[in-house]
Amino acid sequence: MIAQIPKRTPISQGWSIAEILTAIRVVLAEFCGGAIDPLRLFSQLTTSETLHHPTSRLPSGDRPCNNRGMTEPTTEPTTESIASAAPAAPRWKTWWENTQILIIAVILALLIRSFVAEPRFIPSDSMIPGLQVGDRLVVEKISYRLHPPQFGDIIVFDPPVQLQKLGYAKDQAFIKRVIGQPGQTVEVQNGKVYLDRQPLTEPYIAAPPNYIMKPLQVPAGQVFVMGDNRNNSNDSHVWGCLPQKNIIGRAWLRFFPFDRINLVG
Repeated sequence: MIAQIPKRTPISQGWSIAEILTAIRVVLAEFCGGAIDPLRLFSQLTTSETLHHPTSRLPSGDRPCNNRGMTEPTTEPTTESIASAAPAAPRWKTWWENTQILIIAVILALLIRSFVAEPRFIPSDSMIPGLQVGDRLVVEKISYRLHPPQFGDIIVFDPPVQLQKLGYAKDQAFIKRVIGQPGQTVEVQNGKVYLDRQPLTEPYIAAPPNYIMKPLQVPAGQVFVMGDNRNNSNDSHVWGCLPQKNIIGRAWLRFFPFDRINLVG
């Protein structure tokens, strides 16, 4: 049996909000089985949370009813449906995005190679036994921005003027070990290298040097370099000291062959 709704004049003639909601509650109670409480719904719709979150769900018991007295499930579009409904990007736009990625990758590679590190390979046997022909190295370029080359460092450098006069290309890089620093004196005699008149213990060389070199003081801003294969190395005992400005970087890591990956030094 349908409950009786109190007779009133039209809303325009004086119905209060509470009376209107009471009447609606009576009707909905008959058609929706009490599934909706309009007073509760009105309270929720007027709260700040609902206003700031328009997509928030109603409580499961407060779903709207249809004209058959059944509750309607609330549904929201899924991510998949939204993605499938989105129009495909124009082909030119995809091409341009890929081009941008490629340009950025090239710029990063150039910056890293210029200021951080670069790969090099060993072209000769002047550094055996430690470094073999064909070994691949990572040459880092940060250390010498913080401090000068140290004794024992293996460095890669552009040929100085002395070597360029002998026909070596300006960009033909060399690799040697730092032996003498500015102000130190280097000499070779009796199969040993002397640094400030003290003989060096050098377990890394292929064989003792079979030549003699008179004492040479290293000038400021330069270093004295030698190959570990002392008797087959075109180094400072032949052409003199190396200006530090010619240094490209320090050999840091051998990354090939894979069975001999290790730090270089």
